Amino acid sequence: MESPEAKTLGVGMVGYAFMGAAHSQGWRTVGRVFDLPARPVMSAVCGRDADAVRAAADRHGWAAAETDWRAMIARDDVQLVDVCTPGDSHAEIAIAALEAGKHVLCEKPLANSVTEAEAMVEAARRASERGQVAMVGFNYRRAPAIAYARRMVAEGRIGVLRHVRVTYLQDWIVDPEFPLVWRLRREYAGSGALGDLGSHIVDLAQHLAGERLIGVSALTETFIRERPLPAGAVAGLGGSGSGGAARGPVTVDDAALFTGRFGSGAVASFEASRFAAGRKNSLRIELNGDRGSLAFDLERLNELSFHDHTEPAADSGFRRILVTEPEHPYLDAWWPPGHALGYEHTFVHQARDMVLAVAEGTGPEPSFEDGLQVQRVLAAVEDSAEKNCVYTPVPA
Repeated sequence: MESPEAKTLGVGMVGYAFMGAAHSQGWRTVGRVFDLPARPVMSAVCGRDADAVRAAADRHGWAAAETDWRAMIARDDVQLVDVCTPGDSHAEIAIAALEAGKHVLCEKPLANSVTEAEAMVEAARRASERGQVAMVGFNYRRAPAIAYARRMVAEGRIGVLRHVRVTYLQDWIVDPEFPLVWRLRREYAGSGALGDLGSHIVDLAQHLAGERLIGVSALTETFIRERPLPAGAVAGLGGSGSGGAARGPVTVDDAALFTGRFGSGAVASFEASRFAAGRKNSLRIELNGDRGSLAFDLERLNELSFHDHTEPAADSGFRRILVTEPEHPYLDAWWPPGHALGYEHTFVHQARDMVLAVAEGTGPEPSFEDGLQVQRVLAAVEDSAEKNCVYTPVPA
């Protein structure tokens, strides 16, 4: 854990629901696990409902509660702003924080449009000249197995990449009576399964491949086009909310399927759906190269499947790598080998990497530029789908 003389880094977080709780876990835990050059202090959390945000502050360990994000950014005890709000407010809050001299961590997807993301990147570029850093929160990069898979690919363990295939499947809106929450409204979410799930798998595919998509061919579908307006609070991604008699239009996609091409000539396939009955949070990715293959399943978070195609056929096949050794990424600070980590640890690792970037003055990954590039892929997917699957280049 951090040394007693370590300087502090005051964190202010905007938003306190599902992602806010996950980020709080990261900030609350990181300094108790990792040796850090600065000690994160949970200075303030912000939300519009005074009673609810005060309750969230008490529950998650924030020292103060604010109802105006501008007031929170202006606090002297806040040096880093963590944006966990719906996508429609990402650009406004992040840009204001950067212009106020704060470091910024922003949840994915970076924005609701390419134009907003470009403005955020420009603000981050100006801020970097003043020594500030900005990072987008693709937390799955911080799973030790994913980080180790990236190392294996970079070391040439699977050789020349040929295929990437990724699926991210959930089922929380299968019920047509599930209410019209903000994630189902374009003005707040930007897109549906495409932005919510697709942004994760586009980032993972590109991160693990070590290269970017240059074009896509896509289709999207909205299966339930009208839903009950919420009659009360809706918790998380479950069906604990209720709908009233009035109904409203669903203005985002329920599912997105697309193929893609990397600059090297490798090809990829993607499927993102919130209508896969029985699939709660099923993310799977496989990479095939001329020397081997790697596969990861989020429901087996501490494992990789690896096939070494250079071995004799009589002895070859996929083998399980248990990613719990201290030599694996992040794991020298945790438990003895074989003691598994979980979903929440990805946010602890994200907080660690953000603190190190702030302390060292280095550009964190994924950067706002990385978030913009993912946004450009998502925009190309929507453009292709509107044109009945026409191949659509991704701007460089």
